[in-house]
Amino acid sequence: MVDVDSEQPGGNPAMTPLARALHAPGAAAKPGPLAAFELARKQFTAGERVEMRSLAATLGVDRATLYRWIGDRDQLIAEVIWSLTRPTFQEAQRQAGGAGPRRVVEVITRFAHLISSSGYLNEFLRREPERALRLLTTRAGIVQSRVVSLVEELLISEAPEVLGAYPLPSRDLAYLIVRIGESFVYADLIIGENPAPDKVAIAVGALLGVLPNPDEHRAE
Repeated sequence: MVDVDSEQPGGNPAMTPLARALHAPGAAAKPGPLAAFELARKQFTAGERVEMRSLAATLGVDRATLYRWIGDRDQLIAEVIWSLTRPTFQEAQRQAGGAGPRRVVEVITRFAHLISSSGYLNEFLRREPERALRLLTTRAGIVQSRVVSLVEELLISEAPEVLGAYPLPSRDLAYLIVRIGESFVYADLIIGENPAPDKVAIAVGALLGVLPNPDEHRAE
C-alpha cells in the first residue's frame, strides 16, 4: 500500500472533529484532531497497535478529549486506513494501462496486489483480524463505501458502455467488484485459503466481459 498524505471525499453530515479537520486546508499543527490522526497513522504504518491511552498521554490530553476529537478507536483506525487506501488506488491507476473495461480490470487487479502486499495492513489483519475485516469490508467502517465510490467513478469514466448494457446500477456493480476483490485478498481470514489477488483479474474480467491473462496484471 502506498504511504502518502490523506485525501478525503465529499462531506459527511455526521463528521467527527477529526473528519472536519482532515477536510480543512492548512489546519494548525498543534494538539488536536489532526495531531492525534498523524500520531496514530505513524504508529499504524510502523506496524504498531494504535492505543487510545498512549495516544492521549503522548498528546498531553485526557482520553475524554481524545474521544471528543476523533470519535472512538474504530473511527480513528478507519480514517488512518482510508488515508492510505485512496492513494494506493491512485497508484494502481497510474500503473495500469489499457482502455475501457480492460483498464478497469487492470486497475482493480493492481489495486488488489498493492493491498495484498501492504506490510502494515497485513500486520493489522494478523493482530486484530475481526476488527480489521469489520472496518475494511463492512458498513461498520468508512473504507468499503469509499472504495466503492472510487470504483464507480472508474466505471463511469472508463466503461460507460458496460454500464449502459448492465442490468445493475453503477453503484451496485462497483460494490460487486469490490466484494470480489475483498474475497480474494482476504481469503485467508474469510474462508481459510491463501490470498489470491491474481484471481481478481479473472473474476472481474468475466464480470465485465474481459478475460485477461492474470500474469499481465501483477503490480510492479
